[in-house]
Amino acid sequence: MRIAVYPGTFNPITNGHTDLVERAAGLFDKIIVAVGTNTQKGKGLAASRRVALATEVLKEIDNVEVVSFDGLLTDFVRAKGANIILRGLRTVADFEYEFQLVGMNRALNPEIETVFLAPAEHLSYISSTLVREIAFFGGDISKFVHPAVAEAILKT
Repeated sequence: MRIAVYPGTFNPITNGHTDLVERAAGLFDKIIVAVGTNTQKGKGLAASRRVALATEVLKEIDNVEVVSFDGLLTDFVRAKGANIILRGLRTVADFEYEFQLVGMNRALNPEIETVFLAPAEHLSYISSTLVREIAFFGGDISKFVHPAVAEAILKT
């Protein structure tokens, strides 16, 4: 069984994330969306709320499971019986950071491979950070996120 773990903070989950999961679901038997924490990223929705929102947004995709995780990604991947990390690439800047992560993850566990997918072109500019900033200033985020996500952010 080909199991891929798609890790991220998903703070919040965007239409770009959803696009990536939808396309990956056709490539792998199972996708585990692993909602983690990142102390370097800004405040936002609580992890439990991010898991609930991702579950809601992705509920129509049968081979997707959404869970939270804490700790080393490579340990989590192995514990889930997976050997693939799925990551999204939007820009050259993303590539530089992701390339560094691949090296570290490979050093921690050389049996785990990383697979990159790019979002659809019309979604490539969307980032969770920008969505949070737009929402903070009262802007309309409805074209960047699922309606349940937009509603949750408006309530925070």
